[in-house]
Amino acid sequence: MLLNKGYLEKEIDPTLDLFEEINHLKKEKNAVILAHYYQDADIQDIADFIGDSLGLAQQAEKTKADIILFAGVHFMAETAKILNPGKKVLIPDLKAGCSLADSCPPDKFAAFKTQHPDHIVLTYINCTADIKALSDVIVTSTNAVQIVESYPKEQKIIFAPDKNLGAYINKVTGRNMLLWDGSCMVHEIFSLEKITKLKHQHPNALLLSHPECEAALLDISDFIGSTTAILNYSKKSDTKEFIIATETGIIHQMQKASPNKTFIPAPPNNTCACNDCPHMKLNTLEKIYIALKYEQPEIFMDNDLIEKAKLPISKMLELSAKFGL
Repeated sequence: MLLNKGYLEKEIDPTLDLFEEINHLKKEKNAVILAHYYQDADIQDIADFIGDSLGLAQQAEKTKADIILFAGVHFMAETAKILNPGKKVLIPDLKAGCSLADSCPPDKFAAFKTQHPDHIVLTYINCTADIKALSDVIVTSTNAVQIVESYPKEQKIIFAPDKNLGAYINKVTGRNMLLWDGSCMVHEIFSLEKITKLKHQHPNALLLSHPECEAALLDISDFIGSTTAILNYSKKSDTKEFIIATETGIIHQMQKASPNKTFIPAPPNNTCACNDCPHMKLNTLEKIYIALKYEQPEIFMDNDLIEKAKLPISKMLELSAKFGL
């Protein structure tokens, strides 16, 4: 059952305290809400765990809940289902996709992989289950460098689907991984010109960037790291002003952790003042309430696909634990 806006307006009493109702449903159904840092502030505040892709995968693997509601995008909910095939996994909006995952069609990637039989495949977690099933190890922006460096220098590697993250890893590690030509619309739309002007307007501000950004932006950044790494850097730094070049949802956690610091969203190359992921922002408190109440929309996956996709995810989790991540 797909729930449209009209259904939501009809079903939800506007006087309801959605925080109270959602917390009640979580207890009643033994449900847990996992939310990505890029969700709206209200969703982050109602979640049981907030994190980036690695942290969310780790939480999904160890949860004791009967129901997992994933406030994120489709590939994240798929990952939770892969790690918990016997549990019910819900997503507030089935249309919450990912431009990066869409940039790597499984049939084309399978053909690409066949052309390079001497390469292993390391795949960024921002991809579909079908792509994960074609991979040797999944990586995230938190652990990608360590996982790449765990292989001998002579090992040939295909890295997919994000070419910007792959290029950054190549630069940091001195490797020459073969890169799939994919990218994230959120991280590619940042305006180098506008950010340069912003740095001049705020000379004491540090530019913190996600490695999915283009190389020209990374070259002028003061710190490059995963969403969690950017958050932790802002907490520990003595600097009081930051320009944040990633999805703006993370700024909520930064402001909560460091209320006396200033966080400026990096502007995109359009008329907007900040850069939001339209897919992430499809999720709302109303949709979370409806999803928990009716236990839909639910993620369903073929068992054979789950088994194949779980192998490289489990490998990533094992390596992350080994590296202390």
